[in-house]
Amino acid sequence: MVTRPFGASSLSFRNRSAGILLKCRPMTASTARSRTDFELLEANRRFYDEMWTDAGLVEPERFNTWPLVSALAATASLRLEVAPGLRPRLPIAGTYFVDISAPALATLRQRGGRAVIGPISALPFRDASFDLICALDIVEHVDDDDRALFELARVCTPGATLLLSTPLHPSRWTPFDDFVGHRRRYEPHELLAKLAANGLAVERSAIFGMRPRSSRLVEIGMWWLTNERERAMRWYNRLMPILLRFRKRLEFVPGAIDMCDMDEVLLVCRRQPGART
Repeated sequence: MVTRPFGASSLSFRNRSAGILLKCRPMTASTARSRTDFELLEANRRFYDEMWTDAGLVEPERFNTWPLVSALAATASLRLEVAPGLRPRLPIAGTYFVDISAPALATLRQRGGRAVIGPISALPFRDASFDLICALDIVEHVDDDDRALFELARVCTPGATLLLSTPLHPSRWTPFDDFVGHRRRYEPHELLAKLAANGLAVERSAIFGMRPRSSRLVEIGMWWLTNERERAMRWYNRLMPILLRFRKRLEFVPGAIDMCDMDEVLLVCRRQPGART
């Protein structure tokens, strides 16, 4: 039986102030701390509504995650992706999507996705609802990441697969982290401990991410997005499909990969049967 979201229409962002989902809002850490949770959510919602209104949908098959995702999705009929914007990784048709951006959800809905507006800190689904969950580049943006991980684990069925990615090492913090609204970078041992506390075991992992190695390129991109957003988005839409062609194939290792010299990691986690939330 297909799981249906409950209470989705009654979600009130004003009442969901703890542990909000935050992505890609140009702000400094000091600015973020000076805003209330609701103000931060609204700022991010406005930023992404504008971004996804101008951006085009990139099909999941174009990403280097597709070989992994397509194999997992073949045996998982109940699927959820959290905060995909217009860059979903799971197959769109039949998948549930949760995001704070109405324009992104409207596009996903038109393509057969089951789109629901809401934050990661209060997923509008019953316990043990999904066999496959994708949450890429999310938890580092969240004020209360413990609550976010709890919610992800809560909606997993026993034995479900969770795909999670996040940047690593606080010592590698750069202006780019401020620009995109990161709350944190994780020490590897801290990240693994948080997953284990929520009954999530890492089965395999790989190096992840596509941020340019050149800090100069990052600075140029940040300037254009801040000062010439419309022109920047036109070029972004043109270049994105080309850049994806040059992404390396993901190379997975069993368990947790050595993260000492990594900028970002992709973890394939399994919800342990009998684990309690």
